[in-house]
This record gives sequence, C-alpha cells and structure tokens, in this order.
Amino acid sequence: MKTTSCTRRDFGIIFLFVMVYALIFVLHQMEILQFQPEVNSTIIMPRVSPHHIVNHRFCTFQPRSPQDALEERLILDSIARPENPLLPSPNSLEQTTDPAHSTFTIFPGRKGGQWHVGDQLEVMIQTFDFQGHPKKSGGDFLTASLHNRKLEAGVAGQVVDHLNGSYSAVFSLLWEGDARVEVTLVHPGEAVTVLNRINRQHPDRVYYKSLYRSGSLSETTPCNVCLRSTQQPVCNHTDLRSGEPWFCYKPKNLSCDTRINHFKAGYDNYLSAEENKLFQSGVNMKVSIQAAGPSNVTVLPEDGQLKVKSSSVTSLPSGYYYQGVWRALGGITVSQFNTSAITQCLKGKAVHMYGDSTVRQWFDFLNAVLPGLKEFDLHNPRHIAPLKSLDNENNILVSYRCHAPPLLSLPIPIRELRYTANELDDLDAGPNDVVVLGIWAHFTTSPMDIYIRRLQSIRRAVVQLLDTNPGTLVIVRTGNSRSLNDKVPPLNSDWYSLQCDKVLKAMFKGLKVHLIDAWEMTLAHHLPLNLHPPPPIIQNMVNSMLSYVCPQKHG
Repeated sequence: MKTTSCTRRDFGIIFLFVMVYALIFVLHQMEILQFQPEVNSTIIMPRVSPHHIVNHRFCTFQPRSPQDALEERLILDSIARPENPLLPSPNSLEQTTDPAHSTFTIFPGRKGGQWHVGDQLEVMIQTFDFQGHPKKSGGDFLTASLHNRKLEAGVAGQVVDHLNGSYSAVFSLLWEGDARVEVTLVHPGEAVTVLNRINRQHPDRVYYKSLYRSGSLSETTPCNVCLRSTQQPVCNHTDLRSGEPWFCYKPKNLSCDTRINHFKAGYDNYLSAEENKLFQSGVNMKVSIQAAGPSNVTVLPEDGQLKVKSSSVTSLPSGYYYQGVWRALGGITVSQFNTSAITQCLKGKAVHMYGDSTVRQWFDFLNAVLPGLKEFDLHNPRHIAPLKSLDNENNILVSYRCHAPPLLSLPIPIRELRYTANELDDLDAGPNDVVVLGIWAHFTTSPMDIYIRRLQSIRRAVVQLLDTNPGTLVIVRTGNSRSLNDKVPPLNSDWYSLQCDKVLKAMFKGLKVHLIDAWEMTLAHHLPLNLHPPPPIIQNMVNSMLSYVCPQKHG
C-alpha cells in the first residue's frame, strides 16, 4: 500500500508538470510569453527581413489591459489628421504648398467693420502651390497668433482645416487697441505625410547605446524601445515595476547585468533627396504667410452688444498675454510673485519635479531667484539627476529628477535612470507637497503609442498618489513649439511636439491635476520659439504654478 500510494503521488506530480508545460506551449503559441522575459535576461529576437516590417511590429511590449488598449485607439483616433496628400509623382515640389503664394484675409467684423473686446476675429487662409495654383486638399500644419508688441499682448489662434486647401484661423479679441495677425506654415501636408510615415516605419530612427563593463572588459551596444530583429541576442532591460520596455543588443562577451550607462548615439534621417526638399527653412518650413489685405485690426472696448462669434470654433484659448503677463482663462487667476512672495508661498513645502530639461528650467529659475535656496552639490553634471535645493530657514525643498529612457542625453549611469511612475509610487507625499510633471520632449521621436503607454503608467501612479494623499498638488507642464531650421533634422519637428501635446492633455483630462499650457504660452508670446523657452516665459509658467500652490494670496 505504501508503495502504491507513492506511485500515485508521483503520477499526479508528473501529470501536473505535463499540464503546466502544455499551458506554457499554448501561451507561447499565442505570443504572450515572448512579451514577459526576465529582466536583464538574454532573449533571442525572431529574424525578420527589414523589407517585411510594417509599421513598428518589431517592437516587443508586455500585453496591456483591454481598457488601456481601447484608450490608446481612442486617443490616436482623436489626434488623427485627414489623409494627407502624397508627394506628387514624379516627385516635385511644384504642386506642394508654397507659403509665398498663399495668403490670408481677415473677415469683416460688425457693421462698419468694427471689432470689440469679446468678439472673435476670423481669418480665411487660402493655400497655393509653387505654380500659383490653388490647393485642393488640406493637411497642412499651420499655426496662427495675434499680437500687439507695444502692449506685449498676444494670444494663440485656433486653426480649422476645411480639407479643400482653405483654412480658418479664429482668435479671441481680449485687449483694446491694435491686434496684428500672424500665420505660419510649419509644414505642407506632403511633409506631414512623410513625418507620419517615418514615425510608423522607423521608431528606432533615434538610436541609443549602453556601455557594458566587467573588470577590464567593456563593450558598447545599440539600445532602444524597439530593436530590429537580427541573429544577435537581446538583453531585456524592461522595468519590472512599471513594465516599461527597453532592450539592448547583448554584448558578445559580457552578461546583460553588466550594463553601466545610457546615452544617445545618433539618428537616421530616412528621407530621400526629394523628401528633404519638403523641409527647407525659409522655403516651406516655418515660413510666414502674408495677408492679401490688411493684417491688423483695431479692437474697441466692450459695448454690451451681441458678440461676433465664429461658427468654426467654440472653445476658448487657455489664456493670453497682456503687458507681458500671462492671464489664464477659465481657470486659476495667475498672480505675480516677487522673491519674498515666492518664499512665503513655498514656506514649509516640498516641490518635486520629474521629467525633461524643459521642466528642469523651473528648478533652475527657483534656484536663481530665491537667495535662501541652496543647491546641494551632488557632484553630478546638470543633465544627470537628481538635483536638490534646500532653504533651511524657510523649510523649502525643491528637487528634480529626469525620466527614464528614451532619453536624448550624454552618458547617464544606470543607477540614476528612474521611471517616473516608480518615483511617484515611492513618494511619501502630503498637503505640503507639490508634484510637477513635464514629460514630452524626448518622446517626439517615438511613435505615439509608446508615449501613450508611458503616460498611462505615470497616470496610474498619479491616481494612486491622489487616492492615498488627496492633499498633494499635481501640476503638469505640456509640450511646446520650438525653433526649426535646416540644421535641425525633421525628427525634431513641431508636428511631433503637437501630437505629444494633444496626447498629454487627453491623458490627464478629468483628473484632479492642473495643466500649464506651454504650447499656447510659447505660441502666444512675441519672443522667438525655442525648445527651452526664454526667461520671461519661464517666469510666467512658474507664476502659474505658484498660483495653484497659493491661489490669490499675492497680486
């Protein structure tokens, strides 16, 4: 009996193992297990000819919940543009949008051609090609703004594509006096088509590397969110907590756990000679479109009469500048904070900043204007986090940490690469803590679904933080426009920045967080556009942040 009992137990164990292995085989066939290899392990990527790659299917991600996948589809649909025109065949610029031939016309105002504060000014933009023929299709990337340099006033316009070569730009009239219309062709529709293709087909167009070292032996290999399939084994550096994917080709003579740093290695253009002609500064990239008639109007005071409103646009801008000061619309009243007011506002508080160098500008601004705030010397270069400053007397802590890859940077030690979601999960926050997020600039070179995946991870951490620490204030800085010229590759296009901006706003919509609309704050200002906005704009952004921390305490 004893022998028989042992045999049955052994049979049961064997049967269990058989069933487990059968399940593993089935899951593998369903392509699930390939998404979840052990971190820092070696995996073999299936070899696929680059000519057979469609979109970015060589990317390997962990499976997501149906809710996250559905949200991604809805967001991508919401930011999708109408089908843009292809570059004419044979390839020629002659039939693409020419800003020099294109014009805009200001629609008449009220009877007698008057405009008053509170009205909406509408402008019709008509595009033409280089041969002077009217364009019959939409898809151009246009921006519009309204300015008065003397008053240091400005507001961003909203552009509507009528899909037939004509566009409307609508402006809210928010100050008395002169208002001058400015319209810019950022990219013709044919260039946008190329940018979308590059984004789909070449998610690895910016490539990164990591150094692996053990003793006197070292090797450097390419890394990315998406690695093309080769015979070379791959190191899986997916973050175990957040699930964020990252891969490097395995060094030939070192193990995956000997990785010591991360850095940007370069980029591939992937543009043909003809396609390069679509990205010429001064010709068809960030070029002003001139008015067919007057380009400015005189705005009279409010008169209590029915306002002139556009039928094309119903939403208001997020704010505007007047006398160089940002005035938010439909939200917090932005106060102006001098040095003592900033100190008083932040007294007893900790400000935790996470993201890229555009939010690090806020950290640098506070360091510069607050004499009592002293930065710790952590013996790190400026691009390497963390950065910390402390005002002992007023109990103010300000910190900054960059997000994890993709990260376009000089070498950063692996120990300093922290995923923002994990940092938020570990943060012991409360009513005296302010969290500032600014994560977008390094994702403009990635497909939008990769950016959405990262933001979903961060948003989950924000929701958890607010659930457990409801008094914590969370502020999100959106993306902004930047300068473009022939020396800046199309991979840094404002088209990608705009997509990131739209995704970011959609992702945090409805949450108890506050957005600082950097896109409109840079577009509405008269100063030249820059990836890192100049000090007057940074000061307005910081004042906006402080106005949420200390609402209407200082004017």
